Amino acid sequence: MPYPEPLVAPMRAELTSFGVKEMRTSQEVDQVFADADGKTMLLIVNSVCGCAAANARPAVRMALQAPHQPDSMVTVFAGQDMDATARTRQYLAGIPPSSPFMALLKDGDPVFVLERRNIEGRSASAIAMDLVGAFQKFCGEGSDNVAMEATESTHPEAMPSTFRSIL
Repeated sequence: MPYPEPLVAPMRAELTSFGVKEMRTSQEVDQVFADADGKTMLLIVNSVCGCAAANARPAVRMALQAPHQPDSMVTVFAGQDMDATARTRQYLAGIPPSSPFMALLKDGDPVFVLERRNIEGRSASAIAMDLVGAFQKFCGEGSDNVAMEATESTHPEAMPSTFRSIL
């Protein structure tokens, strides 16, 4: 059962107010991925959890100050836009479901991923620095056109140097 819309409306607005496009249906997700060729896209799986409010959404806002930016930014809301979220996760085969979640995609393929475990317990500024580094590497002129590197999603023991465990 989805969360009540009045509960999530301010959380949606936090991302859309700085230009992140919502995908609320599976058809919208399919269209965004169909248009992904030759482009970079920041994908955010939004959430009602505290780490989304304190860390993930503010990190996205901070990262938007960087000189290199993805061509587009999109979001689905886990626990609210069920079909859109499920369809989005189909495009991320091999990456476990997580919310909040962020991925930088190039040509529709993930090249950088931050799962909940890479967000929870870290500051918004540390997460923003990770995003800015990914933007610098994969967005704009001279960016690398490589598949997803061995990051924290593929090697849990290789956590970013900015990681601070809450345990």
